[in-house]
Amino acid sequence: MANIASSKKDARRSAVRAVRNRSVRSAVKTKITRLRRVLADRGESTEEAGPLAVTAVAALDRAAAKGVLHPNNAARRKSRLMKRLNAAESGTSAQAPETSKATAGKSSRARSTSVKSPAKASTRRKSS
Repeated sequence: MANIASSKKDARRSAVRAVRNRSVRSAVKTKITRLRRVLADRGESTEEAGPLAVTAVAALDRAAAKGVLHPNNAARRKSRLMKRLNAAESGTSAQAPETSKATAGKSSRARSTSVKSPAKASTRRKSS
């Protein structure tokens, strides 16, 4: 443990925050799991999923606002939940993601970035 008073205080605060964050993160996971279970049971109507989706999205937003989750992480999770909900309502399977669109977008961005980086580096160098 730390020997300096401010370090000890910081360690205590960190422990308190960790406990608080753990409870928020656990609540988010529980709400997401409940929604996924309802969506997985095809026998049940998707009317039950609507209110559960609202609570799960609200929990994700709250966790992002408190700083427990990164805002992009919460947005990604909400997007995936909504994708599953919409697929369950339309009757299609949400298990097979479209990889062609995702891969095409990333590879074109990666190519454009790799082309730009050496050009920037060459303009910054000074020849002696």
